[in-house]
Amino acid sequence: MTSLGMTTTRLATLCLALVLLLPSKAVMAEPQPTWPPQLEVSHVLLQTSLYTRHFSPQPDHNNHQELISLELHNPQRWLVGGARFLSSFDQEAVYLYAGREFPFWKPTENITVRAKLSAGLLHGYRGEYQDNIPFNRYGTAPAALPSLGLQWGRFETDLIVFGTAGAMILGGIRF
Repeated sequence: MTSLGMTTTRLATLCLALVLLLPSKAVMAEPQPTWPPQLEVSHVLLQTSLYTRHFSPQPDHNNHQELISLELHNPQRWLVGGARFLSSFDQEAVYLYAGREFPFWKPTENITVRAKLSAGLLHGYRGEYQDNIPFNRYGTAPAALPSLGLQWGRFETDLIVFGTAGAMILGGIRF
């Protein structure tokens, strides 16, 4: 891994750790999550990939994921979703997941900075690329993806770090 890739990975990891460890007024002012989560949809988020960068690019890496994702969010900030995309190796892939978002700064009434953590199943890395995803069995593997994001009214953007392989910027709209 190049020093730039390692630096980017460490910086992203540090930012996510700080987000999850530092409490804020925005987080403290919100009601605590209930368990089990309420089966109520507060909004739907539709996103697509805008930019992808591999930390250690290889000639066979694809940086055009053509990702489309749909997330259902409840009032306690729990979410479920699915994404269809082209993998780093140009194979169609699907990620089905659940997770939660964590707001940590609200500089204005219309802007919120937040972190998000999702975990689920990743399907689609096959053949010679099957071993590029840890625990990949029969083309399906468990995955967890942290992200940092910004919500501005109905628009949202996320920076997702996918392991030590790279990062992706998503943009979308909530309904």
